[in-house]
Amino acid sequence: MPDVRRSTIDAGEVERFSALAAEWWNPNGKFRPLHKFNPVRLAYIRDHVAARFGRDPRAAEPFKGLRILDIGCGGGLLCEPMARLGAEVVGADASETNIEVAKLHAAEAGVRVDYRAETAESLAEQGETFDVILNMEVVEHVADINLFIEKCAQMLRPGGIMFIATINRTLKALGLAIIGAEYVLRWLPRGTHQYGKLVRPEELERALTAAGLVTIDRTGVVYNPLSDRWQRSRDMDVNYIVLAEKPRAEERS
Repeated sequence: MPDVRRSTIDAGEVERFSALAAEWWNPNGKFRPLHKFNPVRLAYIRDHVAARFGRDPRAAEPFKGLRILDIGCGGGLLCEPMARLGAEVVGADASETNIEVAKLHAAEAGVRVDYRAETAESLAEQGETFDVILNMEVVEHVADINLFIEKCAQMLRPGGIMFIATINRTLKALGLAIIGAEYVLRWLPRGTHQYGKLVRPEELERALTAAGLVTIDRTGVVYNPLSDRWQRSRDMDVNYIVLAEKPRAEERS
């Protein structure tokens, strides 16, 4: 029998996002929700990375000396801010079209990011390692979440942290994140999310534990229609972020 290797890539999802690539940097385009979402997730990342590595978040380049991977980076909406904070950033995406869009925008903005059209498993096989991994709005689109988390964990350095943002599999999320956002308000193209692929926090945390990581924080993120902005919340029924660490050897013993 032929050797069938497991893969994290869902070809349909890659094709769907590739077709939208030109929209990535349009704040009023089809990725408008991500542009609106960016401030709250950037603040969460900045504060936790600064606390973890003893950095002053108010410094000009608080992430200088840190190596960060944005896996499933799309058009680079998180990569560029991380690079501006001083980090050495690798942005990886399975879509070559997304990567070309990201490279073009970074060149125009004068921001240095190492963009690669690669998967988590290919990066792990190359022995790449990082202090911080950003895994934002990706796990609900991969073909094999356990393999994906395993490969990401393999690349995380001891003492490093990984951020995972995704959507809960609840009826509330079905109503708001899929029916509401895609079919009623049309914030996102129809078919962006599939209910059966959404991930519950306990499922995500089981995958993290199996990969040798420890969950150290979690938060919900909700949309406030009155202020037209996203904010952190205890409500994890729809959007949420989980933060996990890779214990150092001495912490495991």
